[in-house]
Amino acid sequence: MPTLAQLRAFLAVAEHLHFREAASTLRISQPALSGNIAALEEVLDQQLVERTTRKVLLTPAGERLTEHARRVLAAVDDLMGEVAQNREPFRGPAHLGVIPTVAPYVLPALLPMFARRFPHLKLTVHEARTETILEEVREGRLDMVLLALPTEVNGLVEEPLYDEDFLLAVPEDHPLAASDEPLGRAALKGLDIVLLNQGHCLREQAIDVCREVGARATATTYATSLPTLVQLVAGGLGVTLLPESAVPVETGKRVRLALRRFAAPAPGRTIGLAYRGSSARAAEYAQLAKAVRSAVRQRRLPVKIVT
Repeated sequence: MPTLAQLRAFLAVAEHLHFREAASTLRISQPALSGNIAALEEVLDQQLVERTTRKVLLTPAGERLTEHARRVLAAVDDLMGEVAQNREPFRGPAHLGVIPTVAPYVLPALLPMFARRFPHLKLTVHEARTETILEEVREGRLDMVLLALPTEVNGLVEEPLYDEDFLLAVPEDHPLAASDEPLGRAALKGLDIVLLNQGHCLREQAIDVCREVGARATATTYATSLPTLVQLVAGGLGVTLLPESAVPVETGKRVRLALRRFAAPAPGRTIGLAYRGSSARAAEYAQLAKAVRSAVRQRRLPVKIVT
């Protein structure tokens, strides 16, 4: 196969049609230039240059090779330029996975921050359930994932970002809606608790909270998203646990439900950023986690930042 040195030597000769000028441009000796041309002709089994005592000409094969050589060397230069740029921190593509029970409530704070603070970072976002994004970050299809911790996945670095409480959402005419006093977890016993479908980590977290006090999620209705879950509760089909970060988005005057806080220590979850510890950009992702904490704090979401 031709080498890059051979192609550069040939293209210099093709552009200058003069061996001394071509050698000077490449900052090599004329014998070295001639050696590269001869080696290229041997590799291709074609005469490329016709050299007389007065001038240098390209053969028809040499004319055809000129355009190919230009394209190849331009592509190599582009590659090396991109690699050099990507050595700089916070530059190039970055693929972020986010679970559905976090994305709508946190991304409005994060995306403007990324655009402002890291303008050369080409961020793409993939929303999927926990199991899916964990598999994709392990396989290298995602660089970082924003999800509930711990993941219990070997090889991932976990950066806790914030803690948030779960609130009990009940229909507005439910007996528990009449008081503002904090609830004990035992209040969950005997309630029809509506859950998300399997695959959502929030479902498993809600089941764990119920299990701690001997309660059971007995409702037969399941939801595919938090907005649907809220509407099911407002429609009187049961009660549910709602992450506090979702409250400003999913509840309002038109949603017929009430929210009750739990007595301390309230049930909740920790949301964090996870990435492969083996990644060449691990140090960058650790810095991005700090920026995410700052963005969430500035957005004044109803969560507790982990410092």
